[in-house]
Amino acid sequence: MKVLVTGAAGFIGYWTSKVLCDAGHEVLGIDNLNDYYDVSLKRARLKVLESFKNFNFQKLDIAHREPMNQLFLDGKFDKVIHLAAQAGVRYSVENPHAYIDSNIVGFMNVLEGCRHHQVKHLIYASTSSVYGISERLPFSPHDDADHPISLYGATKRANELMAHSYSYLYQLPTTGLRFFTVYGPWGRPDMALFIFTKKILAGEPIEIFNNGNHARDFTYVEDIVDGIRRVAEGQAPASLSPEWNPKNPDPSLSAAPFRIYNIGANSKEPLMKYVELIEKYLEKTAQKIMMPLQLGDTPESLADISDLQKDFNYQAKTDIAKGVRLFIDWYLEYSK
Repeated sequence: MKVLVTGAAGFIGYWTSKVLCDAGHEVLGIDNLNDYYDVSLKRARLKVLESFKNFNFQKLDIAHREPMNQLFLDGKFDKVIHLAAQAGVRYSVENPHAYIDSNIVGFMNVLEGCRHHQVKHLIYASTSSVYGISERLPFSPHDDADHPISLYGATKRANELMAHSYSYLYQLPTTGLRFFTVYGPWGRPDMALFIFTKKILAGEPIEIFNNGNHARDFTYVEDIVDGIRRVAEGQAPASLSPEWNPKNPDPSLSAAPFRIYNIGANSKEPLMKYVELIEKYLEKTAQKIMMPLQLGDTPESLADISDLQKDFNYQAKTDIAKGVRLFIDWYLEYSK
């Protein structure tokens, strides 16, 4: 396949591009290389990717309409994996306009490119943050997801609805994947594992929100990317799901070629276990400052992945102890 990967210099975009290149697909990666976090980390990821003969990179902002039009006109992509976005729940409270530009305007440009240039399947990143104030665990794509509590979650839910309209109007096959707390080597510096590791090594205190009472479906990045690859190489959604009932509509299904799946480890782990594992592998004890629940944060998450298991034979394989150790090993090497 010839695949466009947006956000290719990002955490999940890097891993996705690498796995697709390993599998022999032709990959064009785009990224705007913004300074939301250290650009040198993004460039280091790209340096690895550019060692593949079947990978090419173009610096491009998905929010810019005309360059995106030209990209699709020249590219003739079979499939598009859309991972570019302004990420982060907490940052969305402080910088809301960045989320509209990237996650709404940018996604619109991706949809238009796919619509006008015969893309066979659009796979795009959504998030567990769409579940918002729901306390019904495990989170299921068949349940309501219309009460997000962060602008980040709201923009991702808007992406799902925008995708559905294009699937219905233009028969564009779309699949949304709701990621659950992705971690691992080459991870983002604004995420807990990176922050905690860096501060513990520096002898600085770490802030533990919700007084340590968080629990998350921590999902190792290679397991996430295995799911993305399975969906990309698999069959695009059919025009009509056999389970679709317009008198009792299911949020994850449609009469259009549209699907939504959760992708996670299907394991709820306490945040303090996560911290203890970091301390174990660093052989250092963290100074901890207990903090209240942050605005826009949800206390718990757990993914119901039964649909992805059934349709794509997906199963996460990396337990949290192994995943944290692999990150620590990478971080100690990279930070040299």
